[in-house]
Amino acid sequence: MKTQLVFSFLLISLIGCRAKNITPITDLLRKIWQAESVTESQQLVYAKGATNNIKPGYINFRLDLSQPGVVHLKDIDGRLITGTYTVSTDNKRLILDSLIPKPSNTGGIIEYYILAGSDGGSLKLERTAESRKTGNTVNQYALIPE
Repeated sequence: MKTQLVFSFLLISLIGCRAKNITPITDLLRKIWQAESVTESQQLVYAKGATNNIKPGYINFRLDLSQPGVVHLKDIDGRLITGTYTVSTDNKRLILDSLIPKPSNTGGIIEYYILAGSDGGSLKLERTAESRKTGNTVNQYALIPE
């Protein structure tokens, strides 16, 4: 009797264990993102809705990842850059490649560290290299869907 009870318990436990469906990060990124806040070299320069932003041009920042593998980036200068994007195999870097026109000193590639994985409602990124557009600063972006 005890053996049957233990066996039944184990069987029910195994049946109840199912792998969770995990949404790939690329699916969660597939949106048009806008800046909620931007920090350049540890200094907050933009916060959505603030009236005293040091760099109000970030109101137009858009990182469009809505099409699989295709990126459209509108940075602080308002210039539209188009190319392709991938996520590193460890899901820790977002890589923009084959960018046209090529941003200065990038070779047509911009990379970001993914600081906080997207849950679909927010995304935190940090440039892996300095941005010439912002005075050679390393920038952090807190993004929200448009």
